[in-house]
Amino acid sequence: MSREPTHRVVLVRHAKAEPKHKAAHPDHDRPLTGRGRRDATRTGRWLAGPGPALDRALVSTSVRTRQTWDLIAAEMPEPPAADFEKALYRADADSLLLRLGRLPEHLATVAVVGHNPGFLDLALGLVGDRTGEVRARLADSGFDTAGIVVLTVPTPWARIAYGTAHLDAYWSPRT
Repeated sequence: MSREPTHRVVLVRHAKAEPKHKAAHPDHDRPLTGRGRRDATRTGRWLAGPGPALDRALVSTSVRTRQTWDLIAAEMPEPPAADFEKALYRADADSLLLRLGRLPEHLATVAVVGHNPGFLDLALGLVGDRTGEVRARLADSGFDTAGIVVLTVPTPWARIAYGTAHLDAYWSPRT
């Protein structure tokens, strides 16, 4: 009897960026604030410590997500290769799910650095949120900036679907 592979999805929301209403840049080009830089560094420390080891990172091309990833990776002794993908910028849950379904099987744990509301919707959808556990844990913040949701998916990447994952961890630099 062969056993299904187990994968992990590590959703990392970008750190705090310059507010839209004060931005001197288009949305895609908004940089991190000082708090955002500090929080991203803390997020990197969590991933380098108790967080899961990453095999690859998929990163939105927005300035704030690239800056978040750079600060996270600087805290890791051996950061994984990162793919910078324009399609991740403001992607909805369905688009993110399709992207995860195209991952090669040899990647066991993949971080995705991107944006809300797609990340919250994806996390809720993947676990099916049958018990309200994820919503309860994220309800106060709606998925904090620089926050992390770790999900285990006990299926091949090609069969990832809503309701197939369970929540392993939620971490935020704000807590």
